[in-house]
Amino acid sequence: MTVAFRHYDPPSLSHRLRNAQGMTRSLMLEIIDKACRRFPSLGQAERTGRVMRLIDAEAWVDAALALMELELPLWQVRRIAYDEGEWHCALSRQRELPDWLDAAVEGFHGDLAIALMSAFVEVQALAVEATRPSVPHVGSAPDALYEPAACENFA
Repeated sequence: MTVAFRHYDPPSLSHRLRNAQGMTRSLMLEIIDKACRRFPSLGQAERTGRVMRLIDAEAWVDAALALMELELPLWQVRRIAYDEGEWHCALSRQRELPDWLDAAVEGFHGDLAIALMSAFVEVQALAVEATRPSVPHVGSAPDALYEPAACENFA
C-alpha cells in the first residue's frame, strides 16, 4: 500500500457519503484529504486552485467533476441518470464499450455531487486494491527462539 493511502479507509468514507444529506465544504475537504493522491502536487497548482475556487463557491457538482478530471485522468463519466429520486453516476475507463461489456463503477445518492463523489471513492478504493501485492509480505525479523541448524550429511 502506498504511503498516501495508509490512512484511507474506503468503507468509512463511503458510509459517510451514503449518510450525508448534502455536500458540504468539510465533507469535500475530507474526501480530498483521505482519497486524493494528486491533489497536493506542485505541477498541478492551476488545477488544484480551480478545484478550491469551486469548493469556495459551493459549486459542488463542478468541483466533483474537476476533482475527477485531476485525480482520475483515465476514467470518464459514462452515465448520469436520475431515477426515482436518486442520481446514478457511472465512471468507466472505456466508455465506448457496450454497457454489458464495461466494468463501470457506480455511485448513487439523492444529491448529484454526492453520487459523483461516491463513484469517485469507489474508483479510488479499486486503486488501493490494485497497489497491494499479489503475494503477502513476510516479515524479516526471525523469532527470538529461532536458531538455524545444519542438516547436511556428507558421509
